[in-house]
Amino acid sequence: MNDNRFLPKRGNYRSLIAYKKAECIYDITYHFAHRFLSKGDRTVDQMVQAARSGKQNIAEGSAASATSSETEIKLINVARASFQELLADYEDYLRVRGLELWNKTSEKAIIARKVCSEHNDSAFYMERMEARGDEAIANIAITLIYQEDVFLRRLLDRLQKNFVANGGIRESMTRARLAYRDKNR
Repeated sequence: MNDNRFLPKRGNYRSLIAYKKAECIYDITYHFAHRFLSKGDRTVDQMVQAARSGKQNIAEGSAASATSSETEIKLINVARASFQELLADYEDYLRVRGLELWNKTSEKAIIARKVCSEHNDSAFYMERMEARGDEAIANIAITLIYQEDVFLRRLLDRLQKNFVANGGIRESMTRARLAYRDKNR
């Protein structure tokens, strides 16, 4: 790295698996809410906004990463919280309608975990949604949210370790300035 450069090259959120999964969750949720919830039901907006918030906070946190590790970490954590809110909405949907929440050891859940772990492209899910009912789509979304949470926790762990090892923008600026002074004495 050039000693005069202190801004790290970051912000490519579209390459993050966590972002790709978040986009799948958003698209599925948008489809689900508008297909299975009543028009005018406040839950439609809440579910869509929770999914959107999760996705957008990953993008915003990544964009802020070059100048603020603190902001990036906070926004990734906000994304996690948004997806937890959405998870509760899907679980509530199934519970109040007497639909099955797939047990994690059930054959359906095992298949869903495998398929969801192999596909991070929204188009894959959208092609299959019309043939699925509300119970299946909700459970697939729940599976994706659990997987998303794992990726976001790993991302947060990596961001924390990077901050401890390298500091934030102030430390990078100081290192660059000291290196410049040392080189130009």
